[in-house]
Amino acid sequence: MTEVLKAPLVVEFPFTRSLGPVQSAFLTGLRERTVLGVRTTDGKVMVPPVEYDPVTADELRDLVEVESTGTVTTWAWNPEPRRGQPLATPFAWVLVRLDGADTALLHALDAPGPDTVHTGMRVRVRWAAERTGAITDIACFETSDAEGAEAADAEPAAHDGQFGDAVTGIVAQARLDYVYSPGRAQTAYINALADRRTVGERCPSCHKVYVPPRGACPTCGVATTDRVEVGPAGTVTTFCIVNVKAKNLDIELPYVYAHIALDGADLALHGRIAGIPYDQVRMGLRVEPVWTEGGRYPDHYRPTGEPDADYDTYKELV
Repeated sequence: MTEVLKAPLVVEFPFTRSLGPVQSAFLTGLRERTVLGVRTTDGKVMVPPVEYDPVTADELRDLVEVESTGTVTTWAWNPEPRRGQPLATPFAWVLVRLDGADTALLHALDAPGPDTVHTGMRVRVRWAAERTGAITDIACFETSDAEGAEAADAEPAAHDGQFGDAVTGIVAQARLDYVYSPGRAQTAYINALADRRTVGERCPSCHKVYVPPRGACPTCGVATTDRVEVGPAGTVTTFCIVNVKAKNLDIELPYVYAHIALDGADLALHGRIAGIPYDQVRMGLRVEPVWTEGGRYPDHYRPTGEPDADYDTYKELV
């Protein structure tokens, strides 16, 4: 049996968002070593603060300052920290209810081992040496000098949320590292592409041919094991003109990206159209794949020179 393919994959992008008055005050406060919460409609104090009451949906603006000490309400040990996590050595993920708050804040606890962590332990904020107005301004939590002491019962002080040079937006680098496997059906499809063949699979019930194959028919819900070679030529069913340059993609703008129904397939696949001015690409255009030297998949599709396909032959695939 052919070995199923797998490969490491990284998906990452910068996520940019603006901040409302409550989140702006919270993050700016962290930069100034001040932890702010917000009082809800029923009088509870939420940390981190939110803009709207989770129960009543009322707008919340009543900011209060809570303490930088608190109590662990629950925890989990992390023996193998990953890139980008708060600490490089093993640590505990903890929910900490800061003194004066009614909800818990998730962060890391610097501890020598899991046997030193317990629910109810007293901890305090360890501030980052350089603070920019982000949750990482709290470097982590650490054991409080007042271990064993009761939580402070003082009423949190009102705060106007005003700071100089307020943080009004953040950029978070979202990243996901994982090992991807296309599965049995798409492994066969990818291996066939390396031989310059396009192979799909036919449903034994409705007899539709899926390219790329999915391993099962989405309509009938049965496995598809009967392999069928399709194409190589096909028909443009619909398309778009791309005017925005993608990172690390060296293609001159504008260019056309299309859905292409290969001959014999009942599912259109994606492909770039070249070899024709972008403003001459049209529905029904007959195209064929173009392979580069050593390429494992078609670089693009170009016109075959055949007459355009009649709409009725591909209308179900638009």
